[in-house]
Amino acid sequence: TDARWSIQERRLALWIGAGVAAVLILMALWPISKTSIDFRAVRMSPSDRAGSTAFRETRWYELGPKGWDPYKEARELRRNGNGFSDTDPRAAELLKQLRDIWDNAPINPSMDGAAIRIPGYVVPIERGKDGVTEFLLVPYFGACIHTPPPPSNQILRVTAASPIQNLRTMDNVWVSGRLKAATSDSPMGR
Repeated sequence: TDARWSIQERRLALWIGAGVAAVLILMALWPISKTSIDFRAVRMSPSDRAGSTAFRETRWYELGPKGWDPYKEARELRRNGNGFSDTDPRAAELLKQLRDIWDNAPINPSMDGAAIRIPGYVVPIERGKDGVTEFLLVPYFGACIHTPPPPSNQILRVTAASPIQNLRTMDNVWVSGRLKAATSDSPMGR
């Protein structure tokens, strides 16, 4: 077989690359002020309600330090890179810089050890025959799957006390537990 790409294959690859770059740039510049579902409207079961008093309901923005804006750097990078085409190597470098900033996002030190209750979307990491035992909880639908992961301080790694049956990718759930600040890497995000 010929190892060179045909013109059509090159055009398709260029369109796909441009589309991915456009999505990355839009996600970097589009503010995420709250989850796409208002989880306050989700009814809790009586057993959840009884156990929820020990956990403080928490919003995603509280996981970062007060006043930290994950999009501030993105806006600055955009100002510096205005006018780059998607195929420009400088645009790729700006996206790499943004990813580095988000991978090293600061945490709110007062949340380390806090007992919280937070809504989010499931990205399974460990699944056994009895169900999901470990997953990432992310603030918005689609994060860590076909799109770049959110800032690292907006990703929670959850270890279930026991396997959870019928839990699927991007199911929306409430999670209660005690936070422990740590950095870990997975194929789905840092």
